Amino acid sequence: MKSFAKYCLVALLATITLGCSHSVKRVDPSTQTDLSGRWNDTDSRLTAEAMIEQMFGNKWAVAFEQKHQKKPVIVVGLINNKSHEHINTETFIKDLEKAIVNNGSIRLVQAGEKREELRRERAGQQEFASPETAKKWGRELGADFMMQGTVNSIVDGYKRDQAVYYQIDLELANIETTEIVWIGDKKIKKMIRN
Repeated sequence: MKSFAKYCLVALLATITLGCSHSVKRVDPSTQTDLSGRWNDTDSRLTAEAMIEQMFGNKWAVAFEQKHQKKPVIVVGLINNKSHEHINTETFIKDLEKAIVNNGSIRLVQAGEKREELRRERAGQQEFASPETAKKWGRELGADFMMQGTVNSIVDGYKRDQAVYYQIDLELANIETTEIVWIGDKKIKKMIRN
């Protein structure tokens, strides 16, 4: 009886040990991974690449610079997620912002909470920094255009099969005139079998 109990205990411990073990394998960030069928890093990367290509392939920035003799200035506004799942839009927006800054033909200004943090720092400098180094008020670069957008999805399913469609739309609007000068989009469709 004791040997049976020992056998059961060893089997139980082996099951627990094997059940708790896992492995981790590092892969190239550009490797396509689709584990669940939900929005993932590959979708974010493909969206950023498409938007960058479309934005810099369009002539809106050149037309603005020729007319105003200055590079256009962009601020990123709200990107609304209207899809059926949580999508962190900041991942592809940061890639797009990086491309804007690195390209140099368009200027980018900070928006939202980060802009407010800069303003708090400037306010603090008025009290705590030397007058020679304190940054002045009223010197912010005003944006000419605001980027806004939406992420939408459509889910269709039957029995074990599911089709998920994402549509990401970004647009640039002239802040002064509200004219839309550029619209970019990326469409992604996935077939999932459960």
